[in-house]
Amino acid sequence: MLHPDQFQVNEAWIAFRLNEWPVHTEQDGDFDIFAFMDAASCFLLSSRPVPATSEGPGKLESRRLLKQAKAHKKRWPKTLFLPRDQPALSIVAEAKRQGIAVVHVPEDQLLPFIGEVREGFRESLIGPRAGLHD
Repeated sequence: MLHPDQFQVNEAWIAFRLNEWPVHTEQDGDFDIFAFMDAASCFLLSSRPVPATSEGPGKLESRRLLKQAKAHKKRWPKTLFLPRDQPALSIVAEAKRQGIAVVHVPEDQLLPFIGEVREGFRESLIGPRAGLHD
């Protein structure tokens, strides 16, 4: 199991879909929110809404996500982790173009990093779970 203590700041980033299901808008359809996080600090480096497709962000969105993430650290990480079930082919291609090693792992190995931010995002959309507040 991966854990933040295994990494130095900016050594590895994680790219993942922040939402568990597509975010629906009447005007523009369904969206996914993709995000990049530093593995050591769990700091959210970038996020961006992209049309919900099985391929993930397109080439332009992938470049913007990576560029926004790099703006925080001024350099690229050595490794980018991606959930195995989210192919995100354009993110993979752009990361490799920048010399970043891409590692696909089962999503459950990333939950120590992304679980809390996903829960916060879910609560911001639908409110806290019933019974957790008085």
